[in-house]
Amino acid sequence: MKLYDCLFKPHRYELPNGKVVEEKFTRLPLILLVILFCTVVSVRVTGFNFETLLSGGSRFFDILFDIFPPNTGYLPKIWTPLLDTIKMSLLGSFVGSVLAIPFAVLAASNIVTNRAVVFLVRLFLSLVRTLPTLVCALIATYIFGLGTMAGTCAIAVFTFAYVGKQLFELIETVDMGPFEAMEALGATRTQAFVTAVFPQVLPTYLSVSLFCLEGNVRYASILGYVGAGGLGLIMNEKIGWREYSSVGMILIVLFVTVVAIEGFSHAVRKRLT
Repeated sequence: MKLYDCLFKPHRYELPNGKVVEEKFTRLPLILLVILFCTVVSVRVTGFNFETLLSGGSRFFDILFDIFPPNTGYLPKIWTPLLDTIKMSLLGSFVGSVLAIPFAVLAASNIVTNRAVVFLVRLFLSLVRTLPTLVCALIATYIFGLGTMAGTCAIAVFTFAYVGKQLFELIETVDMGPFEAMEALGATRTQAFVTAVFPQVLPTYLSVSLFCLEGNVRYASILGYVGAGGLGLIMNEKIGWREYSSVGMILIVLFVTVVAIEGFSHAVRKRLT
């Protein structure tokens, strides 16, 4: 009973002037109990076993020891898939970012006054955003066949949904004074947007697109698992043959490439801001 009073009943303090101050009730113990309950339920539902994790976790280090030192002799065979991965990332990011602009404008409530159009476009962006990149690549392989075309389409779809959402939220925060002034001078809504609104969001839009490009390089490297070409194709092959030293060489090349692209992207974004 004392523990219950300590945790759940508000405390009262008497000040020297005779006034009584009542401490507000804290919900922290209740929140901790809910978190604990959800954790126990999750462990039972998922069948999580800590002993299995400890016993099987050692295999990770076995693979790690097989990866290093990497097989440097496999390096010449990596360049072509690496270029495919970079090309997929660049083209997919560019196409997705450009296609996102008109949809972001239609989803911005301060530009488009028709609530039905705004709702439908936002719903469409949300639906596209829920599709995993691997699923998009798998669908694209059925449509366009195996190869980098499928990977490029999958990256373009992901970029379109991500940049579209970020852009329409950004458009809704701009200063609408110049836009309204352009309309008052007789400009159409499209002309007013291009002249008064788009310059305000352009630096951030380019920054978001470059940030998306950074992630797309990593995503493109695993699209080969569904036949979309790139580094993922040879990585899947070498993992299947348990040639982990070659996998190590692929990972090192991928790491250096990602770091280089991120460094370039960061420098450009820093200039834009």
